[in-house]
Amino acid sequence: VKNVVVKPLCKEQLIPSVNGSLPGPTINVREGDTLVVHVINNSTYNITIHWHGVFQLKSSWMDGANMITQCPIQPNNDFTYRFDVTGQEGTLLWHAHVVNLRATLHGALIIRPRSNLPYPFPKPYKEVPLIFGMFNLNVVQRKTYLLRIINAALNTHLFFKIANHNVTVVAVDAVYTTPYFTDVMILTPGQTVDALLTADQPIGMYYMAIIPYISANGQPTPEIKPTRGLIVYEGATSSTPTKPLMPASDDISTAHRFSSNITSLVSGPHWTPVPRHVDEKMFITMGLGLDPCPLNTKCIGELGQRYAGSLNNHTFVLPASISLQEAYFYNITGVYTNDFPDQPPIKFDYVNFQQLTSYDYKMMFPERKTSVKVIRFNSTVEIVLQNTGIITTESHPMHLHGFNFYVLGYGFGNYDHVRDARKLNLFNPQMHNTVGVPPAGWVVIRFIADNPGVWMFHCHMDAHLPYGIIMAFIVQNGPTPETSLPSPPSNLPQCTRDPTIYDSRTTDVDLSY
Repeated sequence: VKNVVVKPLCKEQLIPSVNGSLPGPTINVREGDTLVVHVINNSTYNITIHWHGVFQLKSSWMDGANMITQCPIQPNNDFTYRFDVTGQEGTLLWHAHVVNLRATLHGALIIRPRSNLPYPFPKPYKEVPLIFGMFNLNVVQRKTYLLRIINAALNTHLFFKIANHNVTVVAVDAVYTTPYFTDVMILTPGQTVDALLTADQPIGMYYMAIIPYISANGQPTPEIKPTRGLIVYEGATSSTPTKPLMPASDDISTAHRFSSNITSLVSGPHWTPVPRHVDEKMFITMGLGLDPCPLNTKCIGELGQRYAGSLNNHTFVLPASISLQEAYFYNITGVYTNDFPDQPPIKFDYVNFQQLTSYDYKMMFPERKTSVKVIRFNSTVEIVLQNTGIITTESHPMHLHGFNFYVLGYGFGNYDHVRDARKLNLFNPQMHNTVGVPPAGWVVIRFIADNPGVWMFHCHMDAHLPYGIIMAFIVQNGPTPETSLPSPPSNLPQCTRDPTIYDSRTTDVDLSY
C-alpha cells in the first residue's frame, strides 16, 4: 500500500493504492484454498484490509475490521493475512476498513469451484470482473460471458443496465441463485452479482451504464447523468452506441422488484436449508439520529446538531486503544458492555417521524456506547431490521461479517409480527452478506452463529459509518477447541497511543474526486 499521484479532472491528488493500481489487483482462488496476503504499509495512513463476505471460519483475527478484530497496520509496518476459503463460491471483494480509504483500496476476490468441479450453469466463454467505474468490453456475437459485478462505491446504491441486452443472474454475494432473467439490476455498496450476458444482438456498440439510486425521502433529486462503459461487438463499425433507458434515480419499485425476486439455488453447491427453530429473536430499529453539536462548531444535522447513527437507539463507539476481539479474548474489562438491546427502548410509528410524541423524541438522540450482543455458539438468530424515518427514510445496506444470512422477506411500512411473518420465505430464500433495507421498510434475516469470535454488523455506506450505524456480535466458543476462538497471531498489529487515529468521525483523506 503506497501513495500515488493521480490527476482526475486536471487536478493532481495524492491517494493510497495497492500495488500502484486502481482498482487494486484481482485475487483468484478456488474453494478450499488457503489464501496468504502480505500487506506492507508504505502509505501515510493506518490500514486494515477486510475480505468482504469471506466467512473466516476459525480465523476471525484475519477479518480486517478496524478496532473490532485488530488494530490497524501503521505506516512503515506490515502484517500477513492467512485464512482458508471454504464453503463459498462466486464473486466477493476486498477493501480497506479504516474510514473512507476503501474508495481507492479495493479489488475483486474471485472464488471458483475446486478443480474439475463445474459451475451450476453453462460454462461461459469468458469471465469478466467488472468493478463499477466502467470500461470497454469486447465481445464476440453469440458468445456468453460471466460478468462478475462489484459495487465498490463508498455510499451509493447503483442501478446497472446494458442497452438492448438482458442478463441472467446466477449468484449474489457469492451464493448461487435460481437463474433470474432481467434487464436491470441494483447493487448496494459492497454487494456483488454474477450474471450471464449473451451477445445476442446485431453487431454494433452498446452502452452499459450505472446511475445512482437515491432513496432518501424528502431529499432533492438532482438531474443525474449515467456513467457509461461500452460493449463492443467484434466487427462493429458504427460509431454511435445504443443507449439504455435507465430507471429514474428514485425508482424505489424497480429497486425493490430486483432485490425481492432473487431466490437461492436449492440444488446448488453449499446450500443448506433454513433452520426452523429460532433461539434468539431481535427487532432492530435503524437509521439516523442526532448527537449534540460541540461548542463553537457548525453542524449540518437537523436542529443544528450533528448526525448520529442509531441501532435500537445506540450509537456505536469504536474502542480507543485495543481491538474489541482482543478485549474479549483476554477478558479485559472497561472496553465494552454486553447490553446491546434486543428491542428499541420504546415502540412508535417507526416510519412516520411526524407522529412522534414528545416522549418519543428521546429516540432522536441515541446513546453513545460500545455495546455488543453476546450469542451462544450454534444459536439460530432472527433479526427484523426496521428502517425508521426519524431523520429520513432511506435504504441502508447492512453488512454482517463472518456469516451469510437468509433473507426471509422484504416489505414496506412497520413490520407486523403476525401478518408479515406469514409471508416469509422459508423454502429458498436468497442468502447475502449485505442487504439493502428498503426505505420506510423492513427486512427479516436469519443466520446460524456457528463461527466464534467478534463480528461487526454495520451499514456499508461510509457516510454512515462515522455516525455509528454499527453494532457487534460476540459468538461464544463451542464445546471443542475446533469450535473455539483461537489465540491471536503473534504479529497482530498493536494500537498506537493516540486514540484519535481510530475515532470513526475523523479522517484527513481527500478522496472527493
